[in-house]
Amino acid sequence: MGIIAWIIFGLIAGAIAKLIMPGNDGGGFILTCVLGVVGAVVGGWLATMFGFGGDISGFDMHSFLIAVVGAIVVLGIFRLLRRA
Repeated sequence: MGIIAWIIFGLIAGAIAKLIMPGNDGGGFILTCVLGVVGAVVGGWLATMFGFGGDISGFDMHSFLIAVVGAIVVLGIFRLLRRA
């Protein structure tokens, strides 16, 4: 899937990650969307690189779950780094 699709997925995944992991991160909605985009791109890249779950090639539930998990991981890392 192209980078534009991962950016779109990331915007949505960032909002869902924020719903799953509520809290005060500082930066508000814009930062959440940026972290979602980064998480979706990283999640998509890692999933493709490690080859789990088959080909990530379009807007389907598998790709969406990869994007959300990536966004949650990036949000969690951001929170850990922000506390340090």
